[in-house]
Amino acid sequence: MQFRIDGHARRVLMSLATGLALALTMGNAAAQAFPTKQPIRLVVPFAAGGGTDVIARVLGAGIGAELKQSVIVENKPGAGTIIGSDYVAKSAPDGYTLLMATFAHAVNPSLQPRLPYDQAKAFAPLSLVGRSPNVLVVRSDRDFRSVADLLAFAKAHPGKLSYGSFGNGTSAHLAGELFKRLAQVDLTHVPYRGSAPALTDLLGGQIDLMFTTAASVAPYIASGKLRALAVTSPQRSPAMPSVPTVAESGVPGYVAESWYGLYAPAGTPTEVVARLHAAIRKAAHSETFSKRIADEGIVVIASPPEELTRYVAAEQARWGQLVREAHIQLD
Repeated sequence: MQFRIDGHARRVLMSLATGLALALTMGNAAAQAFPTKQPIRLVVPFAAGGGTDVIARVLGAGIGAELKQSVIVENKPGAGTIIGSDYVAKSAPDGYTLLMATFAHAVNPSLQPRLPYDQAKAFAPLSLVGRSPNVLVVRSDRDFRSVADLLAFAKAHPGKLSYGSFGNGTSAHLAGELFKRLAQVDLTHVPYRGSAPALTDLLGGQIDLMFTTAASVAPYIASGKLRALAVTSPQRSPAMPSVPTVAESGVPGYVAESWYGLYAPAGTPTEVVARLHAAIRKAAHSETFSKRIADEGIVVIASPPEELTRYVAAEQARWGQLVREAHIQLD
């Protein structure tokens, strides 16, 4: 059987084909042209000077060099990163406003039932830049030489040991709660408004231990004021290769990582997402970035966008379960 196409149908098909070809050409042109205006804003939902801010500035400079474009870091702290995240969620989806997301991004939906944005729909993933451990530290004048020593004391003296955090719902708090639950020990949580006052009290003997970032305690470990008992990552940290993980120290299954991921607003064109991801990947694997994060213990991932989505979904599920079971609430 033969089919004949009349002149009108032929013109319609040719018009559709031309339109499709034009759309593909315009998409490719948009990807190659981006960025065409100044600047790209990288929003950090924390105050300036902190670890995330420093990492964002080094990474942003690398992204800017790859795109031959100015990348400006804007600090929008407050409400457990929600203020900065909301700003990006409501920005134009054109690739010129990005978010540096961290641990809080995966935990906020459990702690804040009324977020001003739908986290599952508000953001376009760009890349999981890297993951890093927290470190379990005690003062060097304590008798605790290992996690086993700490656990033995905690089980013999329930509730006597206290651990400090940067505040309720922070990574340091949840790392401690997970430790309590998996190790089946009773520790007293003491929340602070930031890492600096918590470290001051740890050094001064007002609290007994902390789960905190490697960068914040590295100088004290080097000077002998603090002792690192374990790292919270699934594998040992390249920054502290002699320090065992919590899991291998007697608490199987324990993992409490920090992480850094980049997002754009939902609706950002796929061609722009691909262009940004390529720039992020090159910047994250650059020698400049590697040198800057050496002391942080960050393992560079620079994953495809879909891997960031999978990773954060898994983190959101497991920390959400802990928040519910431990009845964790914000101040």
